[in-house]
Amino acid sequence: MTADKRARLEAAGWTVGDANRFLSLTRADQALLDTLEVLGEMLRARRLRAGLSQGRVALLVQSSQSRVAKMEAGDPSVSLDLVIRTLLVLATPPTAIAKTIVRGLSG
Repeated sequence: MTADKRARLEAAGWTVGDANRFLSLTRADQALLDTLEVLGEMLRARRLRAGLSQGRVALLVQSSQSRVAKMEAGDPSVSLDLVIRTLLVLATPPTAIAKTIVRGLSG
């Protein structure tokens, strides 16, 4: 949103904020969501590079295809340990996972 539009809305009595404020997310909440998002992107890239379907990855980690889809989408209902375990099953070096987490926390 442009500064001009924001000023016009505020002058008209509107409160302008962002999703974090609207949802009352803490910095920790947002950091976790950002981390799940970047790890999900990493998982999808590694899965595709390996030529695996979501269903095949699900079999490897004893989960479901829909759960793998949720991991790739950064869905907060998926535990961080499952996402990391899945990346490790796909032979992702722990240092690459750590660097991706740092990237997620850096915004």
